[in-house]
Amino acid sequence: MILIDGKATSSVIKNEIADRVAGMIDKTGKHPHLAAVLVGDDPASQTYVSHKEKACKQVGIVSSVYRYPETIAEKELMEVIDFLNKDDQIDGYIVQLPLPDHISDDKVISAIDPTKDVDGFHPQNFGRMALNQPAYLSATPSGILKLLERYDIQTEGKHCVVLGRSHIVGLPVSILLQRKAYPGNCTVTICHSRTQNIKEITASADILIAAIGQQEFVTGDMVKDDAVVIDVGIHRIKSDKTKSGYKLIGDVKFDEVSKKAGYITPVPGGVGPMTIVALLENTVKAAYQEVYQ
Repeated sequence: MILIDGKATSSVIKNEIADRVAGMIDKTGKHPHLAAVLVGDDPASQTYVSHKEKACKQVGIVSSVYRYPETIAEKELMEVIDFLNKDDQIDGYIVQLPLPDHISDDKVISAIDPTKDVDGFHPQNFGRMALNQPAYLSATPSGILKLLERYDIQTEGKHCVVLGRSHIVGLPVSILLQRKAYPGNCTVTICHSRTQNIKEITASADILIAAIGQQEFVTGDMVKDDAVVIDVGIHRIKSDKTKSGYKLIGDVKFDEVSKKAGYITPVPGGVGPMTIVALLENTVKAAYQEVYQ
């Protein structure tokens, strides 16, 4: 079994991004600028934004965070979106999800300028991705593809099973992996909460991507020998074996599945760091206008 080390891989890619940014700054004098909009005090969202700020600093990208209380009105947030769309100093920005119940995620995402949508969630970027046109790819699916590529995992003709159909991970990664490209050219099956015979389907997968949002859902009997297992899930549970009193686990029961898998990502340290790297790459593309001319 080979452990797919997202932390180490992301460090290598960050060094590559830093070199590229430094070269572009010398050539153009322009520093890429990434902004994040954070509503409320969700701990997971705060942690992600904090990691993003740190990563930006490491590669030479300017980072700004716009923080608002959970009580902000939808109209006020839309005014913030309009401001960011018009601010020439900001190359790309994200609106951290989930938003409070009184604010429509779809309405906010659709209001983002597609040329600054470095999360790749805007319908225009999603549609361009589906048509294999230049687009900002969603960060987590993009990070998964980078891991497959960096570990030289063969995808052509393979059966890829995706657990989960969210617009953030499951659906876009299923589209990307069936495209005529590398990584890609897979035969893709999507499973979800209404799928029957899930175990039989996952056990046929050469590549299994678990993004179903249920802790340790994937067990050893659901995976065939030497499969590639990508665990997108992240869940914080109590533990008396750690100093903090909790630990992070994924959608995959690692101890069981790792005994059968050929390749597997850990949680933490697998897909998570790659998501941030993909966001940084999108920001650089936005700054130097490499997607939308």
